Amino acid sequence: MKLYHGSNVEVGTPDLTKSKPYKDFGRGFYLSEDKGQAMRMAEQKTLQLLEGEPIVSVFEFEEALLQGDELKVKIFPDYSVEWATFILKNRDIREQHPTHDYDIVYGPIADDGVTFQLRRFQSGVISIEELVKELQYARGITFQYFFGTKLALSKLKRL
Repeated sequence: MKLYHGSNVEVGTPDLTKSKPYKDFGRGFYLSEDKGQAMRMAEQKTLQLLEGEPIVSVFEFEEALLQGDELKVKIFPDYSVEWATFILKNRDIREQHPTHDYDIVYGPIADDGVTFQLRRFQSGVISIEELVKELQYARGITFQYFFGTKLALSKLKRL
């Protein structure tokens, strides 16, 4: 399958040391099956950093590896309490990071207002069920792939 990564620079070889911490599934390299979504992320990154230009890098990944024994994979097929709790833990600076040992995590993208909603939940303003609803991506459900280890990254082939 083809996976796309949006950034403000061309990515030849993904480097986990350049990944930011406290993201939905932790510090890692994020990709999408949706080229348009990757371009939106590239545009957003370019606007945030005020440098570079939106670029989508394309990679090939053997989908069968998600079902095999070689990689430790976590799949969230939909928005759920388990998914929201996982994001909470990964975005919490008080947690010891990394918070999990998955090579790859696949699941929905959380809405851009994640930090605000997480604070509301942590302060008791909303329940975990309300948090799940609030984190749902405004443009409809879209999924992301997190590659969080060197082993996982070794399975990506740059196209």
